[in-house]
Amino acid sequence: DETFFLVMQPIVPIDDASKKLKFEMLLRMRSESGGLIRPDKFIPAAEETGLIVELGRWILHAAAREVANWPRPVRLSVNVSALQFELGDIIADVRSALAQSGLPPERLQVEITESLLVTETSHVTEKLRVLRTEGVGIALDDFGTGYSSLSYLGRLPVDTIKIDQSFVRGLPGDGEASAIIRAVLMLSESLGKHVVAEGIENQDQAWLLRLAGCKTGQGYFFSRPGPAEDIVVKLLAAEHDRLSTVMRMG
Repeated sequence: DETFFLVMQPIVPIDDASKKLKFEMLLRMRSESGGLIRPDKFIPAAEETGLIVELGRWILHAAAREVANWPRPVRLSVNVSALQFELGDIIADVRSALAQSGLPPERLQVEITESLLVTETSHVTEKLRVLRTEGVGIALDDFGTGYSSLSYLGRLPVDTIKIDQSFVRGLPGDGEASAIIRAVLMLSESLGKHVVAEGIENQDQAWLLRLAGCKTGQGYFFSRPGPAEDIVVKLLAAEHDRLSTVMRMG
């Protein structure tokens, strides 16, 4: 049978990747033969059939349940499809996932793509405002690839902007990508929004982003996505080391 499963990837401070700020929960699909099916293949199919609404609800619940009892109160980031806003009840789904898991709303962030805001701005914006009022963070994913104009960023109920990996991939040689990244960083700082650079794959990219003023990143350079149980083992080890240090100092 084809099966869905979840993996997690840390989002870290670029200058100290050992400090995990939060984890993005990512959906994967295994084929009958045991191989992996790429998300850009199965997500559009799930959206066409409407399955994405049910799938999205499952991801929210499973992800919140997973991190609610972790040894450290890290934050969780979950991607939400446009159809979950249009066909489902995203506010009820988020409330239900938080209530059943016991995860505080401040530890959850939902990620939306900018195309969602172009097609259904007022209707979507209102739902995002409700979630933010209740303490849930909102991130704008894949920023720069769609239609968004920098001018409306200030009006959106968004805390975090994720610079798309297509811009990061061109670093350090692509001058145009560098200029766009610097512009987004400057504007975001003036609007009080946090920035995450996606798809960082090497030391040069990390160094250049840090130089440009980007404090937070995500990508294979820091960590590949992996099973939650592996991450919990590492967190437990880090917590054990921290407590040992505190006891020694005490």
